[in-house]
Amino acid sequence: MATKLWEKNTEVNREIEKFTVGRDRELDLYLAKYDVLGSMAHITMLQTINLLTADELHALLEELRNIYAEIEKGRFTIEEGVEDVHSQVELMLTRKLGDMGKKIHSGRSRNDQVLLDLKLFTRAQLQVIAEEVKVLFDELLTQSEKYKNVLMPGYTHLQVAMPSSFGLWFGAYAESLADDLLFLQAAFKMTNRNPLGSAAGYGSSFPLNRSMTTELLGFDSMNYNVVYAQMGRGKMERNVAFALASIAGTLSKLAFDACLFNSQNFGFVKLPDNCTTGSSIMPHKKNPDVFELTRAKCNKIQALPQQIILIMNNLPCGYFRDLQIIKEVFLPAFGELEDCLRMTAYIINKIQVNEHILDDPRYDNMFSVEEVNRLAAAGMPFRDAYKKVGLDIEAGRFRPVKEVHHTHEGSIGNLCNDRIHDLMEQIWNGFNFNRINEAENRLLGR
Repeated sequence: MATKLWEKNTEVNREIEKFTVGRDRELDLYLAKYDVLGSMAHITMLQTINLLTADELHALLEELRNIYAEIEKGRFTIEEGVEDVHSQVELMLTRKLGDMGKKIHSGRSRNDQVLLDLKLFTRAQLQVIAEEVKVLFDELLTQSEKYKNVLMPGYTHLQVAMPSSFGLWFGAYAESLADDLLFLQAAFKMTNRNPLGSAAGYGSSFPLNRSMTTELLGFDSMNYNVVYAQMGRGKMERNVAFALASIAGTLSKLAFDACLFNSQNFGFVKLPDNCTTGSSIMPHKKNPDVFELTRAKCNKIQALPQQIILIMNNLPCGYFRDLQIIKEVFLPAFGELEDCLRMTAYIINKIQVNEHILDDPRYDNMFSVEEVNRLAAAGMPFRDAYKKVGLDIEAGRFRPVKEVHHTHEGSIGNLCNDRIHDLMEQIWNGFNFNRINEAENRLLGR
């Protein structure tokens, strides 16, 4: 059995070990390559303060790059009896390089090591999420322009209300994603601060150069106060979870609309056949399972902030093992949201719109407000016009004019899609992903 980083002369009860390690060996695989990146930056800094020689640094960096390559190929495992990813990486270095491998932990604690791993992992995943949001946004805006002249009923209280359009419907979800991405950017900027050097939460007597590791890893800044750096464990995950939940809320609502509009009683849209499933007994059925699962998965993601809050909310200052459990709900959430975003973008690209909805007379009354406004514009007091049209509807005399002339910003005739596009571009450019990617590639010698 491998030795623990913290082990001295007392062997831990195996049942206690199993309980305390929990799912760390499984979940730490998410963090493996980020643990290596963090170690590369840390030892580069250690050499500048004379805790490693230049030759030792060269050998360690070369071997860490080899380990990183193994991780990328999917060949990295955390061995039986090895507690976590930090222990596995150090064990592999020691096997290859001897006692030199044990030097990489100088000036570090597993506390700031896992904090760093989580931040590097999270910012990478936030980049993927942002990219997938952008793809879906583009699909929605394209469909908004394509179908901007196709009218559909708008609803309040699930009652036919006023004229809407597919341009408005698609465009509304595009603009919602722009706001969601702004929320995601705020979480990203709070994430992109360097905790390395905070050690166990109280710093180190080594003269660590935290500015150097901040630059090497492409962070915007460091978490300056070492105690606050440790207090960020759980807080970062909570803030990011709220941002993921915001995106999930938009997707869930869109999925519900799509399921409703795809049903026979509406018939507003037709989902692609290869995205629906059949019934084992009813041969006519084409079920919108993808959107139903998207709705459920996104509702689950919207519960994530509350799960994290309940784990970390009553903890005082300092590290506690409770925080380990957050990994179980937090790390897999990114993949689930990525899948939902990809599936939604695929379906939106291929969705078919019914361009003849208004041929059905059941939607005639949605033009009542248009008639009221026409009469008011001709000089009749609004309340009199409202009463006249209402009485005509009750008497069966109302004959709609199925044309709309909306011109104000954001209306059927003036979607402002160009402004929504510019808003998204402005938000997107605020992430500055290139700086991070370039810093990581420099560490990896690429």
